[in-house]
Amino acid sequence: MDDLPIIDPHHHLYDLRTGHYPWLQGPMLKRVFGDYSAIRKDYLIDDFLADIKNQNVVKTVHLQVEYDHNDPVAETRWLQGVADKHGYPHGIVAFADLASDGAQAVIEAHCEFPNVRGIRQCLNFHRDPVKTFIDNPHLISDSRWRRGYALLGRYGLSFDLQLYYTQMEEAVALARDFPETPIVLNHTGMPVDRAPEEIEGWKKSMKLLASAPNVSCKISGLGMGDWKWTVDRIRPFVLHAIEAFGTERCMFASNFPVDKLFSSYDDVFNAFKAITKDFAPHERQALFHDNAQRVYRL
Repeated sequence: MDDLPIIDPHHHLYDLRTGHYPWLQGPMLKRVFGDYSAIRKDYLIDDFLADIKNQNVVKTVHLQVEYDHNDPVAETRWLQGVADKHGYPHGIVAFADLASDGAQAVIEAHCEFPNVRGIRQCLNFHRDPVKTFIDNPHLISDSRWRRGYALLGRYGLSFDLQLYYTQMEEAVALARDFPETPIVLNHTGMPVDRAPEEIEGWKKSMKLLASAPNVSCKISGLGMGDWKWTVDRIRPFVLHAIEAFGTERCMFASNFPVDKLFSSYDDVFNAFKAITKDFAPHERQALFHDNAQRVYRL
């Protein structure tokens, strides 16, 4: 496959000996990505570098991985140490509970570390408890949460938005109310329900969310909705996301090691390369590299 320069804007690292990750160290949970016992072990920078060795990955962004929410800054501190030693990750998206009274103090503490670029707080709510991440289906519209969200603009941070298509109407309202805060939609909008009417709902909601110019889309995580995915099976989702957001607001990402449950790193990026093989060179450069560089200020 061609040697396109890649920025991977969505991966995780974790050291279970020094950190506290309840979902990885506590009892196994029923989650949207199924049996994850294979990743309940350290995933260190050397493991990641081994996974990416056949791809020309020049920079990366680390996403918070549900480290102990009582001390999210400890995760950032560890990651900055990894970056200082190894170069990767070049950007860090940290966790803060934006509805909490201590949100500003946590954000300020994260911002002490030079690689911090944004905040993620997963907002997925679903009628199926296995697919739900939060208790409040409308947290994104909650006034206390929005007060915390308003801080992101003050600190020059972006927001990584993870939710389902059924929540995108509220998300586009958030984007329009805070037009100066860049939003990055995670995992192609997580189309995990594959009945025809669900896919149609996802398609319409993606176009609605894309109507807000400050929202970009990470095309990733498609294994969570199709554990035995193929290039042909993910192609319609990839192409619809690009149709909705345009080549200037999409970026390809790995979601490793979570998506390692379903495929290799090469499988993921070679699939994206195959799907876009007929795109113009400048479009591929944007999708694989330039958009992530711009959005995450790398």
